[in-house]
Amino acid sequence: MIKVKNLRKVYGHGLTATQALRGVDIEVKPGEFVAVMGRSGSGKSTLLHMLGLLDIPTDGEILIENRNVLRLSDGKKANFRLEKLGYVFQEYSLLPEMTVLENVYVPALCLGKENSHKKRAAELLETVGLGERLNHYPNEVSGGEQQRAAIARALINQPKILFADEPTANLDFASAKLILELFRKLNRELGQTIVMVTHEPEDEKYVDRVIWLKDGLVEQWSTPLPISKVGISN
Repeated sequence: MIKVKNLRKVYGHGLTATQALRGVDIEVKPGEFVAVMGRSGSGKSTLLHMLGLLDIPTDGEILIENRNVLRLSDGKKANFRLEKLGYVFQEYSLLPEMTVLENVYVPALCLGKENSHKKRAAELLETVGLGERLNHYPNEVSGGEQQRAAIARALINQPKILFADEPTANLDFASAKLILELFRKLNRELGQTIVMVTHEPEDEKYVDRVIWLKDGLVEQWSTPLPISKVGISN
């Protein structure tokens, strides 16, 4: 699904240059739930932004479904993001003047999907446990509910890959657990490929595999215990 070769990202020039990524090579298979972990400043979010085409690397290749996406024009990259990729971030970024339902189907409108977008948005909100919050506004629901709405929005265009950058960082323990279990459910039941950046060691037990970064390089890979052995509810 994803293949990264010698990915590098340098910010600044000369003596002030900072090497955020220093030659990263990774692969993610279809249907995997992968966590990217490491200390602050290790390059986790930078890597995710590169993979999600939200930023441009200094050097290297990113292949998604065997397509070198860095060679796409800006317009084609934008369409590729809308059609193939979904994003969930720390800040929920819901539009305050729109209802939860309207927020979820906005990306579908950007692709011109006008026939069944409302129905699909409602179904996704039901899937994430917000079936009774369709007509509420963001300020009328909790932080955890806003993040679940953001997940539904990320899924509206049926993306091949879901990227999540510290999706539970602003949530309390109970809400964070719900979000992680939701990700695991999407992965196990729908086969959704997920790449999640996190700094919480506890999150490791929810994923299939961990990619550890240190100083802009892949330090190691690890495979946690099977989900059934760590007491996670289905």
